[in-house]
Parts: sequence; structure tokens; C-alpha cells
Amino acid sequence: MIVRDQQIAEELKRRLTATVELLDFRVFGSRARGDADEYSDFDVFLEVETLDRKLKERISDIVWEVGFENFMVISLLIFTRDEIENSPLRSSPIVNSIMENGVRV
Repeated sequence: MIVRDQQIAEELKRRLTATVELLDFRVFGSRARGDADEYSDFDVFLEVETLDRKLKERISDIVWEVGFENFMVISLLIFTRDEIENSPLRSSPIVNSIMENGVRV
């Protein structure tokens, strides 16, 4: 991950942790691999303990704000611990790829 992307990820994590306890925060996709271009989105995976509609909206607002401030689209995947551990997501190819190749922030 390039320095600017690392800084954006750290800023996003800082703002999110003021609102929600994050169990996991990873950047994945082209930004994590370091082969993104100027038009690439910024893929972020979050794991939280619990999630309701109001909290999901607040998280989405923060993600949008950071993306807007940095002239990029941040694409968010957010799941609860229960979804990761006890649902079909535990064997999902995308989740497995994020766990193996995503960059933890």
C-alpha cells in the first residue's frame, strides 16, 4: 500500500473508532496490492461486534466524508463478528481473500 493510501486508511480508522469499536479493519483490492490507479476505488473491510441501522448509517457517513475529502470512492464491506463466524460468510471467497490478502490497519 502506498503512503497516501496508508494515511487515508489511518484517518478513516481514527474517525470510525470514535464512533464504533472495530474488531478488524483491512484495506483490500488494488489499493492493498499497490497496483491502483487514480480512478481505483478504495476497498475497506470492517468487522464490528454489533450493527444496527443507525450505526451503519453513521459509519457510511464517515466513510463518505473521508472519501469526499480525498477525492476517491471508498467501497465498504461491513460485517458483525457473528456473521463472520456463524454464517455462510465464514466460507465466502471474498471474505477468505480479504483475510489472506487484505492489509490490516
